[in-house]
Amino acid sequence: METEQTEKEAIRAASAEVSHEFKTLINADDLDSLKQSQHLILGRLQDSNAVLSHFNEYSEHCFSEVSGDFSRNTRLLRSMKSDLDYIFQKLRHTWSQ
Repeated sequence: METEQTEKEAIRAASAEVSHEFKTLINADDLDSLKQSQHLILGRLQDSNAVLSHFNEYSEHCFSEVSGDFSRNTRLLRSMKSDLDYIFQKLRHTWSQ
């Protein structure tokens, strides 16, 4: 039990020493500048996310309005293609005789 306590104290002391060394390596002004830049980037990303979310909602609404027309026009085009294929088949058959 006593060795565990001694190990924990040694780890705490080592952690404190490492954090102190890191603090001396980093300039406080540079750290503040970095925080400000990160905060600015975060704000821009949040704004972009809001714009993209709005655009996705708008796109979904537009698609729901026109999806019926797309389906209907697709069926019409397939029917027209089938009719044209039949007509060309009859014409080829007539010309080959």
